[in-house]
Amino acid sequence: MTKMIDVREYPEFASGHIAGATLLPLGQLEGKSASWNRDEDLMMVCKSGKRAEQGRHLLAQLGFTRVAVLEGGMDGWLAAGKPVVVAQRRPWSMERQVRVVAGSLVVVTLGLGYFVTHWLLLGTGFVGAGLVFAGVSDTCMMGSILAMLPWNRASQACT
Repeated sequence: MTKMIDVREYPEFASGHIAGATLLPLGQLEGKSASWNRDEDLMMVCKSGKRAEQGRHLLAQLGFTRVAVLEGGMDGWLAAGKPVVVAQRRPWSMERQVRVVAGSLVVVTLGLGYFVTHWLLLGTGFVGAGLVFAGVSDTCMMGSILAMLPWNRASQACT
């Protein structure tokens, strides 16, 4: 039997995942897979296939021999009309959380810069620079920090 590993973050997993899939975000894959059988059949799953392919590549480097990626990811699964399990506790998507926090930081630093000292406007520039870096590098420090908050972590029932 193939073990299905979903490498998305909890908010994505909670919004819809394949029944029986194990949530294991990509950043935790190397450490958690250390005790697994290297010859077990594994199917990597993510939204579109990009992170799942990164996970497959990582596991191959660690000596896993039977790792596949779900073609089309969850996007393809849903497009085919296949069923998903939706968690009762669904946080906002990480992208939505980042937009709310970044927008709030801009509004707060603009207000403080106007009413307290113009030096606080540097905070607005810092947020903007962070967003540009996130877009160019396809990494997001704010998203990584938000992922550690309690509402973005899976309960034991999800794994």
